[in-house]
Amino acid sequence: MPLNPESLAVVSAVRTNLESCILGKSFEIRLLLTALLAGGHVLIEDVPGTGKTQLIKALAKSMNGEYRRVQCNPDILPSDITGVSIYHPHEQKFVFRPGPVMTNLLLADEINRATTKTQSALLEVMEERSVTVDGVTYSLPHPFMLCATQNPIDFEGTYLLPEAQLDRFMLKITMGYPDAETEKKMVLAQQVVQPVDALVPVTDMYRVAQLQQEVREVHISEAVTEYLLDVVRATRQHSAVLLGASPRASLAFMAAVKAYAFLDGRDFVLPDDIKMLAPYVLSHRMMLRPESRQGAHHAGVVLRSILEQIQVPVSVGR
Repeated sequence: MPLNPESLAVVSAVRTNLESCILGKSFEIRLLLTALLAGGHVLIEDVPGTGKTQLIKALAKSMNGEYRRVQCNPDILPSDITGVSIYHPHEQKFVFRPGPVMTNLLLADEINRATTKTQSALLEVMEERSVTVDGVTYSLPHPFMLCATQNPIDFEGTYLLPEAQLDRFMLKITMGYPDAETEKKMVLAQQVVQPVDALVPVTDMYRVAQLQQEVREVHISEAVTEYLLDVVRATRQHSAVLLGASPRASLAFMAAVKAYAFLDGRDFVLPDDIKMLAPYVLSHRMMLRPESRQGAHHAGVVLRSILEQIQVPVSVGR
């Protein structure tokens, strides 16, 4: 089914908003929008000060959705995120006070500074889109997206994210430093006002939910589906890999390539979409063997070798 021009215009407006705030990061912005349209979560890993938080704030403001930010640290409790039941003397019953997770877009800043107990509170949030407090389950607003940031350099007071949680992030993105010319433009542009403060919403969460439904209808041929699954299965069979990508990764990969094609204005998926997104969808889901980590191997190198070995389908038609 051909794509709706109005939908493409909405996505283009959101992208323009983000690019006006975060200069020189068009591809990273496209990856973030890919996860949004595919209904996934994003882990942004990079050194401090590269614009991670500003990017998420700009996205929230562009969509005019509810936005909450949690600054993770070692003493934050699970109830600080999910909410807590408080006894109300006048009504003589416990009343649920929702936590910051009851929102459309949740930013968990420096998520690896939270303890494993607190991180585990996000597992149900990320998978079931709900929280359970005192035996009662509460559904999150729809749509919901978790964006988490972490610093890969400073390891004091940090906790490694468990594999089960990493597997729930659709994409892992790095921002990187801007080039000299972009950094100059950024410094000059922010002398008077923050660009994020001047943003105007260009859509709403109801429209975002409609876009997510349209993305699900993007066509992917049987040949391209087999190619995607061959790539995922190869991560489980490679000699350097101890733990490969899960079936959840296959589902996330499928949703992501559809959204990526949608952002390119196509109603069908190409093998190039799979090759482009593979490092961002699969790398953080792969655990290498200890002997491989000691050498020159890392997940990106292994994925490149996998993509070089698997035959790309020639026919991708309907």
